Amino acid sequence: MSDLFCRSLYAYNGDQHQQGLKFEAGEVIRVTQALDGGWWEGEKDGVKGWFPSTYVQVEKLSSMSPLDEPLPRDWKCYMSTQGRKYYVNTISNGKNLQPPLDLRWLELFDSFSFCSSCPAINCVTFPLPLHMSEQQLLKPDEWSYCDYFWADRKDPQGSANISGFEVLLQKQLKGRQMQKEMAEFVRERIRIEEEYAKNLSKLSQIPLAAQEEGTLGEAWSQLKKSLADEAEVHLKFSSKLQSEVEKPLLIFRENFKKDMKKFDHHMADLRKQLASRNAAVEKARKALADRQKDLDLKTQQLEIKLNSKIEEDIKKARRKSTQAGDELMRCVDLYNQSQSKWFEEMVTSSLELERLEVERVEMIRQHLCQYTTLRHETDMFNQSTIEPVDKLLRSVDPATDRELWVKEHKTGELRPVDMDI
Repeated sequence: MSDLFCRSLYAYNGDQHQQGLKFEAGEVIRVTQALDGGWWEGEKDGVKGWFPSTYVQVEKLSSMSPLDEPLPRDWKCYMSTQGRKYYVNTISNGKNLQPPLDLRWLELFDSFSFCSSCPAINCVTFPLPLHMSEQQLLKPDEWSYCDYFWADRKDPQGSANISGFEVLLQKQLKGRQMQKEMAEFVRERIRIEEEYAKNLSKLSQIPLAAQEEGTLGEAWSQLKKSLADEAEVHLKFSSKLQSEVEKPLLIFRENFKKDMKKFDHHMADLRKQLASRNAAVEKARKALADRQKDLDLKTQQLEIKLNSKIEEDIKKARRKSTQAGDELMRCVDLYNQSQSKWFEEMVTSSLELERLEVERVEMIRQHLCQYTTLRHETDMFNQSTIEPVDKLLRSVDPATDRELWVKEHKTGELRPVDMDI
């Protein structure tokens, strides 16, 4: 497997594995082991370690063939058997571990024409159709939140776009509202039970037909006593509803509310930073174009009239063009860092929202089951009305609910990739 190489699509810090291999987006790694479980062993800069296969894209590279990397004229890039890139000057045969910098922006200017190979949509870069098939789901066959909400979509209530994470967040906020309404429902049920128990108790104390004698009188007294017993049962039922159903629902909702605030502001700030980085890239891209036009103009002047002043102007223009290219590279690097951080937080936060949703559904299911249990204890004569509810509660499945909801509301399953010049 020494001839199998891969290029990292995203940065990886190696924390998820005891022997994790740390790398940045866009780096080349030599694959030493490719296991079916999704974890591969690789080597980079002489260091071996493990990493998720979903973070890389396989590239078949010969250890002695030039890599497809834009370089100044007369320079080529090769890959060593240790997975380390080095650069060779085809004229002098000189070698260098660092990419040659001299005039690289002048050589590259015409080739990339300021167009990224990955389109940016709402300040997020996505792969071209040619590379879409190479992307794999992070959690295949699970309809997980972390795979289907990378793109934005148009807000049905306005002209603006809302992010995929905002769609997830609105789902959770809606769930919190449903939980509040469930608690209000239980509270109203408690009020009805208390009022019913009060009326039954009051009715049992009315001295009607108290003068009836004999066995009939005993039967009548027992009937009135049963009303008092029934009132006590309903009073206990209302008390248990309050302590075992309504109160836990409200407490869980308050904790849920705090978690939502934490995610909302954090992800919004990361998207703002991403938009700012994208604007900086476009500004630097335009500046490089302006510098190159100025350099081209001075070069043409030199061809028409040769003098030392124009030569000096060309040197200055060349330095400014190189500086503009360096600035563009810096802005792209900052953008990719921001997008990488946003990507990691999106995965982490969406999985946390997924966990909270499973926890919320399971908690409500348990307390509604407790509600039906209390009903069984209180109203054995009306058991048939509770059996369908019991059946439906037993069939509650957060995974099925999530699959149906994700299918209906997903905004895009293609994850963003780094901008490529």
